[in-house]
Amino acid sequence: MFASLFVLLYLSHLVADYVLQTDHQASRKADPGRAGWSADLAHAATHAAVTALVLGVGALALHGGPGVVPETLAVVSIAATHAVIDRRWPIRWLMMRTGQSGFYKAGGAAHVDQVAHVTVLVTAALALAR
Repeated sequence: MFASLFVLLYLSHLVADYVLQTDHQASRKADPGRAGWSADLAHAATHAAVTALVLGVGALALHGGPGVVPETLAVVSIAATHAVIDRRWPIRWLMMRTGQSGFYKAGGAAHVDQVAHVTVLVTAALALAR
């Protein structure tokens, strides 16, 4: 069950991050103030919608229907953490304090960003598989 859930969550993540994220969201989501938060939250809402749809379809296919409360909590936690991670400063902060400033300057933040997102997905899949 964990593997199936993780694959569904990862597919949702890839679709929302790479297929449905607009140029505006990608370039503005870390901007300061209202404009940045608006772009960031619109992107997070896309993650919530895609994750809810894919989890719902997956739950129907795997076990006859979704468990509304657990799936809702997973969707909300994935969208909320995605919004925070995508503000970019948390990844920069982490990398500057873990001896990765050179990797950060060489473009490594995108990789650490994805590791942070996948960590959230693994955690959600583990919680849902219980």
